[in-house]
Amino acid sequence: MKENFDNETKQLLLVDDDPNLILLVQDYLEFQGYQVLTADNGQQALEILQQQVPDLIICDIMMPDIDGYEVVEQIRQDSRISWIPIIFLSAKGQTSDRVKGLTSGADVYISKPFEPEELVAQVESSLKQANRLMGKTPTNTEPFYEESEKIKVPEGVTLTRTETKVVQLVAQGLANREIADKLDVSQRTVESHVSNMLNKTRLHNRTELARWAIQAQLAH
Repeated sequence: MKENFDNETKQLLLVDDDPNLILLVQDYLEFQGYQVLTADNGQQALEILQQQVPDLIICDIMMPDIDGYEVVEQIRQDSRISWIPIIFLSAKGQTSDRVKGLTSGADVYISKPFEPEELVAQVESSLKQANRLMGKTPTNTEPFYEESEKIKVPEGVTLTRTETKVVQLVAQGLANREIADKLDVSQRTVESHVSNMLNKTRLHNRTELARWAIQAQLAH
């Protein structure tokens, strides 16, 4: 059974258009002690998020109408829920797909098919990391960019002028599409800059990158 974080049941939102996967994953996660909300498409997920604030979101990428990328983009634009860790599930397992998924705002990328044990391990790891980064309970809707834990990067890390502009906008909570519009470049270019900065800093996701920028006073 999973570790009990903060002595409370964690609520997860599972989004996938495959009803069989929903049933399998929901059953396994609930057996591990989680409360699981489900949505079979991106629009339903966004509607649920208007009423509920889960501790973590597990989201398929390839869905009709609103895909996972759009779901994540809308979440990251909403300060009320932008802090929520997001795990992407995808049948696409190429490196380029994983990079796109992570730079678009997801925290973890899991390729299908996957073992349920792997998903549970990533859920627990993401919840622990979120608690460490925030230094407060995830249900708090206030911005979580605090000095609760210093983000560490290799010594001597330097950013180009464009990378600095990009990370400043990331720290403001802007999605890649919005950053691209502001800088008058393509979204792919922004994704490339974010990927390069993650490689330079050896950070895991945009959340850590944003916190590092704020702590290093790059975001002012």
